Amino acid sequence: MTLSARKLLAEDLQAARDRDPAARSRLEIVLGYPGLHALWSHRLTHALWQKKPLKLLARLLSQLTRSLTGIEIHPGAVLGRRIFIDHGMGVVIGETAVVGNDVTLFHGVTLGGRSMTHGKRHPTIGEGAVIGAGAKVLGPIWVGDHAQIGANAVVVKDVPSHAVAVGVPAQIKKRPAAAPIVEHCEDPAIFI
Repeated sequence: MTLSARKLLAEDLQAARDRDPAARSRLEIVLGYPGLHALWSHRLTHALWQKKPLKLLARLLSQLTRSLTGIEIHPGAVLGRRIFIDHGMGVVIGETAVVGNDVTLFHGVTLGGRSMTHGKRHPTIGEGAVIGAGAKVLGPIWVGDHAQIGANAVVVKDVPSHAVAVGVPAQIKKRPAAAPIVEHCEDPAIFI
């Protein structure tokens, strides 16, 4: 069963409301959050991208959105539900990227490729992952469910579920089994 477009857009709005402590109202989010604008535009361009005669239109609309928001999401990328793009400026999501439900991306994040070949060349991001400001996640790799990528990390290898990846190149830190999982961001390096 597919979600109605209205419900999907409402979930995107609620995700921004829930995850941004600076958000004062839904109206403020609807009018002033470029991450939400880019996400909503992507919902439209992705639907257009599925119809071969409309691929050019989808691409042109995505570039218009990029010029208005500073966020570039290729219409071929597959984005899940309740994604939140905080601040947004400089976010790039490539054509073959797949982003799971409940993911948070901070400004300057790149979900990019490492080759110029056709086929799968961008990352797949698991559900509930958090990717910190300026992080680069490159290539057809997997970032597991509820993983956290630190600010400015460069990730070129798979990241297991519930792990934290920080540094250049990113090193994986496993959370201790006894450590409680704090919703969204527990490592201060994620926020930088």
